[in-house]
Amino acid sequence: KEQLNSIDFIWDYPEHAWSEHFDQLCTFKAKHGHCLVSRYDAQYKPLGKWVNNQRQLYKKNALCSSHIQQLNSIGFIWDPLDHA
Repeated sequence: KEQLNSIDFIWDYPEHAWSEHFDQLCTFKAKHGHCLVSRYDAQYKPLGKWVNNQRQLYKKNALCSSHIQQLNSIGFIWDPLDHA
């Protein structure tokens, strides 16, 4: 275990991947001033798909509370149609 830790082995990949996308969303917001990432924008397509997936999970009550809190903390828009 120590050897794996020494090479920054990722023990909880789903959480790591979520954090990576969240960091990308924070960078996007800093640059654009909002969290409304289009999944059709070629430059941000993977992030846009992730954002859409978070909204779908939220609607199904399948998003953990810590992720909801993190997204709320940056002004995440849960329903872009209500925001328009």
